[in-house]
Amino acid sequence: MIVVIDTNVIISALIKDSLTRKVIIESGLNFVYPEISLHELRKHKKTIIDKSGLPERNIEKLLNKLLEYVVLIPTEAVKSHLDEARSIMYKIDPNDVVFIAAALAFRNAVIWSDDKDFERQKEVRIIKTRDIARVFVK
Repeated sequence: MIVVIDTNVIISALIKDSLTRKVIIESGLNFVYPEISLHELRKHKKTIIDKSGLPERNIEKLLNKLLEYVVLIPTEAVKSHLDEARSIMYKIDPNDVVFIAAALAFRNAVIWSDDKDFERQKEVRIIKTRDIARVFVK
């Protein structure tokens, strides 16, 4: 199973040494993240620094560590699924279209997100942090 990680999941892992961070680093699951969405992380850098209490250089190191366990999906692979993803998600939340497109790029992908907007679509399976925790923490 391929797990597309939503930006908020990565932000959560950056802000706090939590189960989310542990799952990404230790679970051995196949995590992917759309390369095109890296700008979202940069956009929220100040908030991440403020909430984590860590200096920027530590956030950068931690992000690099997390990305060792996450494969970046090339923009071209996502682009070929954007039209279908727009038809599924645009009216619900246009910012989430790219994650639907990323999931559509794989046959057996799910999206890891706690964003309720994803629940309003039925084309791609969504798993929440509590679901992934049940599988990981035994």
